[in-house]
Amino acid sequence: MVCRNKERGEAALTKIHSNTGNKNVYLEVCDISSVNDVKSFTSRFCSKDVPVHVLVNNAGLLEANRVITPEGYELSFATNVLGTYTLTELMLPLLEKAAPDARVITVSSGGMYKSPLTTDLQFSGDTFDGVVQYGRNKRVQIALTEKWAEKYKDKGVGFYSMHPGWAETPGVAKSLPDFSKLYEGKLRSSEEGADTVISLALQPKEKLVPGAFYFDRAEAPKHLPLTGTKNSHSAIDSIVEKLGSFAGL
Repeated sequence: MVCRNKERGEAALTKIHSNTGNKNVYLEVCDISSVNDVKSFTSRFCSKDVPVHVLVNNAGLLEANRVITPEGYELSFATNVLGTYTLTELMLPLLEKAAPDARVITVSSGGMYKSPLTTDLQFSGDTFDGVVQYGRNKRVQIALTEKWAEKYKDKGVGFYSMHPGWAETPGVAKSLPDFSKLYEGKLRSSEEGADTVISLALQPKEKLVPGAFYFDRAEAPKHLPLTGTKNSHSAIDSIVEKLGSFAGL
């Protein structure tokens, strides 16, 4: 478990140990929004030289206001995109050790459906819109997954993205309070939201489509009609170049 907050991470760890009886669950503290923190974590972890069979990129944020991290990046982008990119790239040697069964599962969102891929990664407009930025970030994750699947197809590592559905989580309640109140009692549980992640982690890779986007255990479309997103994925190469520069990779 890679968690930002040590106290909350330890509380979750204790709960998992208690509920499952499995003591082979461990905590690493890392703020995914910080490139330096991610590099520090991956350096420590990679020194163990153990195979990583499944990496789940689940850390995410919808921040209503423009917040700049100490490293100079817009916070949502830093968490959802730059941190996810940096962590995945740096974990690749350990994922290769688990080939051909290794896989990376990135938790995206249906919030990306109305957002074309854009090279304006940090929302340079005067009026910041956290919901729009979140959708843009999640679109990058979809395109990144495609790119990784293509780039590392000979490494024995599978790359998949997924939409958990709208689940009743503290993050949704905080970031989308009106939405959360409107659909109170109608949203998915955390367990239901995690179901497709678990399915993607456990299914034989021959049953999965490299670079695909999944919802409710099935491959789902990445684009909807009349949204103008389909041709935008051609921008991913220039975006990856920017991310590599930001991450110092």
